[in-house]
Amino acid sequence: MQGRALIKICSLLVTALLLGPATVAIPVSAAPAAAEDSNKATKANYELAARFTPAKMRKLVLGTSVNPQWLEHSDRFWYSYETTQGRFFYLLDPVKRTKVPLFDNVKMAADLTRLTLDPYDAQHLPIRSVKFVKEDKAIQFDVESSQDEEEETTVKEGEREQQQQQQQQQQARGQAGPRKKKVFHFEYDLQTGQLTLLKDFEPPARPPEWASISPDENWVVFSRDYNLFMMDKANFEKYQKEKKELEKSKKKEEREKEPEVAEVQLTKDGEQHYSWGRAETAQSDKDKLKNKGKRRPVSIVWSKDSKRFALVRRDQRKVEDLWVVNSVAQPRPTIETYKYDMPGEKDVTQSEIYVLDIETKGQTKVKAEKFKDQTVSILSARTRRRPDEDRPQPSLWLAENSDQLYFTRMSRDMGKVDACVADARTGEVRILIEERLNTYIETQRVESIGDGKELIWWSERDGWGHYYLYDGDGKLKNQITSGPFSCRSIAGVDPKARVIYFTAAGREQDEDLYYQHLYRINLDGAGLKLLNPGNFNHAVNMNESNKYFVDNFSRVDTTPQSALLDSAGARLMDLETADLSLLMASGYRFPETFKVKADDSITDLYGVIYKPFDMDESKKYPIITFVYPGPQTESVPKAFSTGGDNTALAQFGFIVIAVGNRGGNPERSKWYHNFGYGNLRDYGLADKKAAIEQLAARFKFIDVDRVGIYGHSGGGFMSTAAMLVYPDFFKVAVSSSGNHENNIYNKPWSEKHHGVKEVAGKDGNVTFEYNIDKNSELAANLKGRLLLVTGDIDNNVHPANTIRMAQALIKANKRFDFFLFPGQRHGYGDMGNYWFWVKADYFVEHLLGDRPRSVDMIELSRELEQNGKRERQQTRITTTTTESQPYR
Repeated sequence: MQGRALIKICSLLVTALLLGPATVAIPVSAAPAAAEDSNKATKANYELAARFTPAKMRKLVLGTSVNPQWLEHSDRFWYSYETTQGRFFYLLDPVKRTKVPLFDNVKMAADLTRLTLDPYDAQHLPIRSVKFVKEDKAIQFDVESSQDEEEETTVKEGEREQQQQQQQQQQARGQAGPRKKKVFHFEYDLQTGQLTLLKDFEPPARPPEWASISPDENWVVFSRDYNLFMMDKANFEKYQKEKKELEKSKKKEEREKEPEVAEVQLTKDGEQHYSWGRAETAQSDKDKLKNKGKRRPVSIVWSKDSKRFALVRRDQRKVEDLWVVNSVAQPRPTIETYKYDMPGEKDVTQSEIYVLDIETKGQTKVKAEKFKDQTVSILSARTRRRPDEDRPQPSLWLAENSDQLYFTRMSRDMGKVDACVADARTGEVRILIEERLNTYIETQRVESIGDGKELIWWSERDGWGHYYLYDGDGKLKNQITSGPFSCRSIAGVDPKARVIYFTAAGREQDEDLYYQHLYRINLDGAGLKLLNPGNFNHAVNMNESNKYFVDNFSRVDTTPQSALLDSAGARLMDLETADLSLLMASGYRFPETFKVKADDSITDLYGVIYKPFDMDESKKYPIITFVYPGPQTESVPKAFSTGGDNTALAQFGFIVIAVGNRGGNPERSKWYHNFGYGNLRDYGLADKKAAIEQLAARFKFIDVDRVGIYGHSGGGFMSTAAMLVYPDFFKVAVSSSGNHENNIYNKPWSEKHHGVKEVAGKDGNVTFEYNIDKNSELAANLKGRLLLVTGDIDNNVHPANTIRMAQALIKANKRFDFFLFPGQRHGYGDMGNYWFWVKADYFVEHLLGDRPRSVDMIELSRELEQNGKRERQQTRITTTTTESQPYR
């Protein structure tokens, strides 16, 4: 704008010289326009942005939270925490209120060096796989050596180098396994401080992925070619032992062999797309054929006595296929075919529940049918897995006995939910709780008290998420919690004291409505008490006895802290405060929180604003909003984090915000959460626009004439919609993997959040009607700059969503940009860092008017070792802020 004004002035001056001393009329607006433009930020600071990418910031902040590992034989726990001084291990005793080092790092480093001949120091202890043994009196752990595993055969002097070359050639041909480092196993006595090298230690065999092990560990269930099989404990142990020996082989074909053991076939009617095992996903058709006949995992829920297990069997035989093509697969491109339910379709996935009996090998189909195209879910019990357990904890069904199976069924329109109990022997079903709403119903985990004598049920029936107490026959006893706040999860249940511990958001005054806290309340609804006050977002971890919990708390603008409290809310001790010294030394500044009104001028919206660290408040900066419409979340951070692109993106010279919208986060009222029901394209846009306008009026450094927007998945959909619904307000959008065509996005999400109409015909047949607005319908409205991005093998939001949007823009004769990530699914995998710079460059060029001057992404390349062998990101820590340099 400034340049155009100067050109016009110069043209007028030239005309005056040619025509003589006539009066020249210089436009009055020229000078003010130039002054106004000179006040705009137009130069991108690539150097500053490169210092605060998520990958860089993660290396500047080590530990941010305490993850307690509760011990089996007491209320004690241990944890490890890393600071700029190293990684330290602590043992906590809540009863004694003591925190002591698990061991002395200096002595441990010296002992490890002495026993292994590898050098270690106190700040760099590579201790892993910590396991408490001997009734918590000792620990065992592993340490990786600098040396490769020893060969089983003797190597003659002078032949080692030749052998290594042969091994490298074999590995290149797939004939040899990768070189492994030797691992040392140790036991450390916590009372004496004695460290012992376990020379003949045999670590417990890790169960293969396909093995679902019964609670008593006597049976293992798996699938093969769509049917169910099982083996007993003896044969499973035989399998593990022989497989371990095979994996030591240098030959790939030997390593991939499966030991022959006795197994029992449980079902015979399984077929493709009507399998007893898990659905085949994320596999090319070629790999599916290759894996035919192999054991595969199953999703089953065991009775606690191991006598029975249950599963949901899904019939997708009538569901239509969808495909993605991996063009960069080697040596030839591959195709992946999979079943995909789309909204409004007649033929969708059907689900059934079966119970199988271990002793009789018989199966019982649960008589769960009620709603057409319903979905069913088995209710499971609360389980806690300790880190020292060698086997994964099996999923257990809710009842203590093996005769009752609890489950829920939901209608296709999701407005009807029944909680039921089935007789595991006959399949007969009894309804316990009926939930009905005009919009979609959401549920949480059901808690059982006294072997089903009482049930705790979560519901939004009064407009807020609360807990209700039912007896075993489904009769409501009382509402446990109530009021204008949302209960989010149960952290613990104490049946004897008749108390529950739960997290909730929105109850405390003068706080962000999304900050969560822990509360306790009696089952009769009396005695509600806040246990962890403080104007922060709190994440809690409670022990199994419900006596103590660890509280991690922070905001986006505070240093993370953690503390130990008891179940009465007494603060026993502070645990850790995150070490942000390197981050702050690099020039980092916390983002700021804000609150604005929604477009209705009533509803409060909460957001976060990120500013350039070299900001000059006398200048006007473009503003970019990061969006995700929900309804399952708003993607507005509440706790401190080094993740996300917003901090780095701001450093180029932008004001970046994230703010909620009506119809977003479910942690508020049902009204707020369901605001977009029936209007899934446009519902959040007015609030985003209103928020930016209020901030621009509040802060003079925001240039409301240069507004950008970006988001991924639902945010990709929303950012494009913003450009089409408000084309004169939003000027630039970067939209990645967006579900622009919700009529071809997945049925559960689209039909749930937008709504599907159930129609009962005169003949009694039920059909479903679905209609939804699409971004492509508004393609002719585009005025600004739009970048569409997708991965070519995205089997979540199919690339067709983006390609159809591109087609609509082409038909509307619109200029836009398109970017494809080859061989990438929904999240772009190892191309994520590259994606950040593509996104940033687009905003730099079209919002700031600057642009990269080289084809090379210098900031990305300089973080990688250029040695031809490997690429490993390096971190360069700087402590001063510099202006952008001509680095291209």
